Amino acid sequence: MTKVIFMGTPQFAATVLEGILTDTRYQVLAVVTQPDRAVGRKKVLKMTPVKEVALANNLPVFQPEKLSGSQEMADIMALGADGIITAAFGQFLPITLLNSVDFAVNVHASLLPKYRGGAPIHYALINGDERAGVTLMEMVKEMDAGDMIASDSIVIEEADNVGTLFEKLAVVGRDLLLNKLPDYLSGQLQPTPQDASQVSFSPNIQPEEERLDLTKTARQIFNQVRGMSPWPVAHTLWKGERFKVYEAVEVDGSGLPGQVIARTKKDLVLATGQGAISLKTVQPAGKPKMSVADFLNGAGRDVQVGEQFGE
Repeated sequence: MTKVIFMGTPQFAATVLEGILTDTRYQVLAVVTQPDRAVGRKKVLKMTPVKEVALANNLPVFQPEKLSGSQEMADIMALGADGIITAAFGQFLPITLLNSVDFAVNVHASLLPKYRGGAPIHYALINGDERAGVTLMEMVKEMDAGDMIASDSIVIEEADNVGTLFEKLAVVGRDLLLNKLPDYLSGQLQPTPQDASQVSFSPNIQPEEERLDLTKTARQIFNQVRGMSPWPVAHTLWKGERFKVYEAVEVDGSGLPGQVIARTKKDLVLATGQGAISLKTVQPAGKPKMSVADFLNGAGRDVQVGEQFGE
């Protein structure tokens, strides 16, 4: 039985961990995840999805704010694991730690060498990619630069957003790891270097990137909205205040970018630089997330054709 340390944080990683725990070829000695964080307006302390899975399976949990030089890292190395498996952990692994085990592999949610970094699923949607995937790779000191062991992909559907694609790719990543790791460990599957000329990056989304530029095409805005839903959420301005857009669809229409060109009890259509978008799920400043019909029946009941959203 191969003894492993698992490192990960969000639900994507929790799905991978659950898969490993069902496979009798592996023994998970401990789990490493990010510290509990305060979330929401009430700042409720919340554990990570990976920690929830670990505790449910009576596994030791380490939550160092920073691994490098920490007592937690020393304790982890003392466990005598054969290898490390990571999935969306959120921290760099020190070379000392990598060198202390026989193998270290990462389940990365992109088709490397495309989209190295922390937000590959967001970028796949924002850029309008036709497919998204997962790569199993060796871990090295440089971010997501290790040799590739295997990869798999799926079609991005029109209805997909960050949330749905995370769920789908978590299953792809889980199955890829369980199917390919044994051959890698036995030497039957040899990793291949990444093509440096094809490398691109997907850094974490910055706040300024969440603002919708309504002069762009309807397709670009549609992709940005779904590429930031349900987090961190794209937004525009309405009456000078932030107006979040969780869901929108492309429709026919034209007008000045950001101008309301159609309004019914259930529909709100804005012109863009090319085409138009119909808003479906929104959140006005100081209000909860709601359907556009509820918005138009409440805070937005006075919205009229010709009114301007955005800058």
